[in-house]
Amino acid sequence: MQVTILGAGGFLGQKLAAALAARGVLRGREIRALHLVDLSAPPAVAADFVITTRAADISDAASISQAIPNGTDAVFHLAAVVSGQAEAEFESGLQANLMGTLNVLERCRALETAPVVVFSSSVAVYGGEIPQPIEDWYLLNPQTSYGTQKAIGELLINDYSRKGFIDGRGLRLPTVTVRPGKPNRAASSFASSIFREPLQGDEAICPVKPESQMWVCSPRAVIANLLHAAELEAKVWGENRCIALPGLLATIGEMVEAMRRVAGDEPVSRIRWEPDPVIQKIVDGWLADLRPEKATKLGFIADHSFEDNVRGFLEDDIRRD
Repeated sequence: MQVTILGAGGFLGQKLAAALAARGVLRGREIRALHLVDLSAPPAVAADFVITTRAADISDAASISQAIPNGTDAVFHLAAVVSGQAEAEFESGLQANLMGTLNVLERCRALETAPVVVFSSSVAVYGGEIPQPIEDWYLLNPQTSYGTQKAIGELLINDYSRKGFIDGRGLRLPTVTVRPGKPNRAASSFASSIFREPLQGDEAICPVKPESQMWVCSPRAVIANLLHAAELEAKVWGENRCIALPGLLATIGEMVEAMRRVAGDEPVSRIRWEPDPVIQKIVDGWLADLRPEKATKLGFIADHSFEDNVRGFLEDDIRRD
């Protein structure tokens, strides 16, 4: 079994690589090589099998053809220009999120082995004039460029799977929090910053109202779900290979209070509430109340509470200096 992770330099890519290294097996077969790919060569992880790291740009077809080697059995496609950047820089988002995904799928088609492809989509594919709660069969109606690009990627995953070119699985990820590392240009970046920085002794700005709702999950849950998606047999997915993942529905205020219950008043006092109408408009466009019944039936998981998300960060990712 050879596995490639695209976007392996990000926090999810690194956690996924570590999880695969620890288990050593995927789909009942021993992993003999794990290829880690990002715009800059990502850090390696310790493993009992071959680890390669490579810099590649998914928006360049020749580059990605070299990065996904012959013999690849599974690809985790996590690479993307994130939501806020894709909205501000239309061309960048188009090249990475749309043309890049097409390049990845074309490379996988050229392998002629129908590799498993796990595609990280987003709940940003929902929006506009649809009622809540959102059921599995609801129309995708994104209200951002990022959501549109991810929705097109989902259609491609379905069509390439229908044609037998790949064995695709698309996961609409909730907002993943509490993320380790540093803030990025995702519109949802604040949803980690307002916990991560205060828990580490720094101030953070919350640009949205406390009553703003989000559909969230922890890094632990999303890694478990990415691996579960790769393990499932093709026949269980049915005609639509793309699903919304389970998550927690909570307001920003409720999540802040969960942090207070775990870590006390001091971290909460480090949050500065400074409204940003641009971010607020984007967040208001996300429909947050989902009913992902198909994912639940297929065995995907959600966190028990946001307190667990905070505890997970304190146990796995808090800066120790």
